[in-house]
Amino acid sequence: YTENIVNDHLICLFSYAVSSKIEPFYKGGKVQQYIFCTCGPKVNILQIDTGKIIQSIEQDDQEDITSFSLSPDDEVLVTASRALLLKQWDWKQEKCARSWRAIHNVPVASMTFDCTSTLLATGGCDGTIKLWDVVKQYCTHNLKGSSGVVHLVEFHPDISRLQLFSSSVDCGIRIWDLRTSKCICVLESHYSAVTALAFSPDGQTLISSGRDKICSVWDLKKKAVKRTVPVYEAVEGVVLLPGTSDYSQMGVKGEGLHFVTAGSKGVLRVWDSSSARCVFTQVLPDAPIYPELNTNQNLACFSLLIQFVGYNDDVLDVKFLGKDDTHIVVATNSSQLKVFELATNSCQILYGHTDTILSIDVFRKGSMFASCAKDNSLRLWKMDLKSGHVRCVAQGSGHSNAVGSVACSRLKKAFLVSGSQDCTIKVWDLPDPLPDVGCEPVLMTARLTEKAHDKDVNSVTISPNDKLLASGSQDRTAKLWSLADMSLLGVFRGHSRGVWCVQFSPVDQVLATASADGSIKIWSIQDFSCLKTFEGHDASVLKIIFVSRGTQLVSSGSDGLVKLWTIKTNECVKTFDAHQDKVWALHGGSKDDLMVTGSADSTITLWKDVTEVELAEEQAKQEDQVLKQQELSNLLHEKKYLKALGIAISLDQPHTALRVIRDGIQELEKTLLKLRQDQKASVLRYSVVWNTNSRSCLDAQAVLQVLLTHLSPEEILQYQGTRTHLEGLIPYTERHMQRISRLLQASMFLDYMWQKMLKYVTYQNKKLFPWLAHLQFCKIT
Repeated sequence: YTENIVNDHLICLFSYAVSSKIEPFYKGGKVQQYIFCTCGPKVNILQIDTGKIIQSIEQDDQEDITSFSLSPDDEVLVTASRALLLKQWDWKQEKCARSWRAIHNVPVASMTFDCTSTLLATGGCDGTIKLWDVVKQYCTHNLKGSSGVVHLVEFHPDISRLQLFSSSVDCGIRIWDLRTSKCICVLESHYSAVTALAFSPDGQTLISSGRDKICSVWDLKKKAVKRTVPVYEAVEGVVLLPGTSDYSQMGVKGEGLHFVTAGSKGVLRVWDSSSARCVFTQVLPDAPIYPELNTNQNLACFSLLIQFVGYNDDVLDVKFLGKDDTHIVVATNSSQLKVFELATNSCQILYGHTDTILSIDVFRKGSMFASCAKDNSLRLWKMDLKSGHVRCVAQGSGHSNAVGSVACSRLKKAFLVSGSQDCTIKVWDLPDPLPDVGCEPVLMTARLTEKAHDKDVNSVTISPNDKLLASGSQDRTAKLWSLADMSLLGVFRGHSRGVWCVQFSPVDQVLATASADGSIKIWSIQDFSCLKTFEGHDASVLKIIFVSRGTQLVSSGSDGLVKLWTIKTNECVKTFDAHQDKVWALHGGSKDDLMVTGSADSTITLWKDVTEVELAEEQAKQEDQVLKQQELSNLLHEKKYLKALGIAISLDQPHTALRVIRDGIQELEKTLLKLRQDQKASVLRYSVVWNTNSRSCLDAQAVLQVLLTHLSPEEILQYQGTRTHLEGLIPYTERHMQRISRLLQASMFLDYMWQKMLKYVTYQNKKLFPWLAHLQFCKIT
């Protein structure tokens, strides 16, 4: 700490711009080969190696997409929306090729293409199935007989059979003969929704999966169940293992049919259809263990290349992680932590807590962090810097209520501090040595416990020298503590509502607090007086951080805004509007050039410092303007009015353009007619401004006369904002006309009176004042 309350050191003001976002991209539907997935009114297309949305195909009417399908040749994408429209897309060009009304009376719940990519089947919530010829563009079949919503349709892979399989709310699997448009059989085995169908290569065997925790193996010749396989979980997808590869490492022996299931447990499992045995279960790091799934488990596992998370729910906290801020760790409205690799958006899911995680804090250099949750516990996590894998290495419990905030020591990885809804603060010493990544977590015990506040402790933070602790509470106060013995040093009073966040300055002896009263205050930690108050948010201020070496603050609030403040001037220099809901999470990078925010709108936004870029752009812009001004002066001197007017328009300077027009008034018509269409539109816009002033209205009228005389109304109306400009011209033009009419009348009366006076005076005083006779030759206006 320095001795000054607020330093007057050199201020380097920061400015931020959105770098990238981690936002919801998947809310339902099947993921296709190229990772096509639906999210509200959009179909998002993800690039696998980066995990970023490279295209979004969006409904014009903003109606949610209820179903979609990509043809097997990857050329045709068809979507169905709640507006009962089917749209066929050229997805590579992001263009809608055609759209037509679905004959369904209610939304389409499912659809699929046949193997030739020419037939499309749609299953509706009205219990009907329609078949469409997407080449000739007409409906070929209308299949009735299903009860309720048809949530699954699938063509038999042998196109010569002309069979369609479907399932609805009655849990039966119907087989339709497309030659006769009749249901030839109903396969009944499941007691819950059928979620997926898989056909054997010869087309004689069908495997169906359901949420009733069974898979059925069907003999399609006999239309009967060959075997029922209990899978102990609700299954959402099933595929057959291709018979051409060696799967012995996964326990596959023999040539029988083996299929893979994916369901509610979050793991892939391989089953032998002939024996109904699980021969392999995928093992995920840190995933919960389900004993009923471990039978016949093989130690080998699928190699996980990349994992995406399509929806994050409310983002409650987020912190940078890794030596160079290569990752972020995210707490959402769940019991799992998510660690995103920023380069690829690949996500690790960390298990350990049993209830919603509320807060995260990171040690210096970012390889270790702590989390706390509603399960009254906190955990310590460590990242393997080589592999990027994160594991829990220690855990502690002792609070009697939810732990709402955790803080890590700043100088050394020595201790943690936690604040809880039980109104206490605990200090935890870290085990020495810490276990390696992958070892069993060790237990932590609290060294100190202090009854700190009268209500929930919302925030705790540790000073840069590890000697002081600050806490903020729902009781509207913040307090300063000595970490050596948890003795109370002082209380900060002044907020009218609860304190959501407290932060020490990295350079000054001050503490910043953010409150539900919408204000931010900076306090002296020497005499506990309030030094500054910042007001600007319309709702609770939820998080604050110091940036720009302690000279600026960034705040986030319940109004969805992020604000950048300059401390010395008490000024909000920037407001960033990138979220649609409360911004709960805010953190700055280790090098002060990155920032991340997380919101209840499920979006994580990454920001980068663009100060140098903006300064360079501003300097280049100023230099360019100087050069153009010099060139403009030269062109006016050389009477090259067309080029001069073009430069004035490019600079967007109406006053300069007026000067050019006045200098070249003799060539006005020639100059204006040679302008480009966009330049004429700009001159028309400038004329509206000039016309409001009596000193420049004549110039404006001269320009309008040329434009309205030589351009057709249709051409003028093509200019952007023409109607608004003309509406602005009319009242001022009428006012100028009235003024000129009055002046003309007054000048005619004055001229008449003057002539009469001249005659009278000349007649009476011709002898005394002979020089007055010469006045009749003068014209005074």
